[in-house]
Amino acid sequence: MRPSWDDYFMDITQRVAMRTTCLRRPVGAIIVRDKRILSTGYNGAPRGLAHCAEVGCMRERLGIPSGQRPELCRGLHAEQNAIIQAALYGTPIEGSTLYCTHQPCVICAKMLINAGIVRLVYANPYPDTFSRELLAESGMEINVWEGPSTAQNP
Repeated sequence: MRPSWDDYFMDITQRVAMRTTCLRRPVGAIIVRDKRILSTGYNGAPRGLAHCAEVGCMRERLGIPSGQRPELCRGLHAEQNAIIQAALYGTPIEGSTLYCTHQPCVICAKMLINAGIVRLVYANPYPDTFSRELLAESGMEINVWEGPSTAQNP
């Protein structure tokens, strides 16, 4: 059985997440249009800076719960890195789909909306109800991926 397109791209997204340097939550994201991967991203420190895997997690040291105070992290989110990589190489992403291992936070949700992403597929929840509200208000198509389907998709 061939995987559906969503299964195929989510499988790749999970592989991208394996490049993370975050100690708390490995996240991967890919941006796709017309069944072609335009950009990928995973969560980690800006290029040239020490990674959390090397210097430790400030959020962990401060006891900050998941979903709170995202500014107190040296890393960029996977969605942010995917958007930045597309911009860096001049790849237009308007009208595309973002596949992500996790629901975007509110900061990433606002970036996705302004970048012209029209569809979001994610696998794992994230404790950010405001993000879900903004994504719904934007009219973006949102699909929660629940694992590989049994249907065949050529």
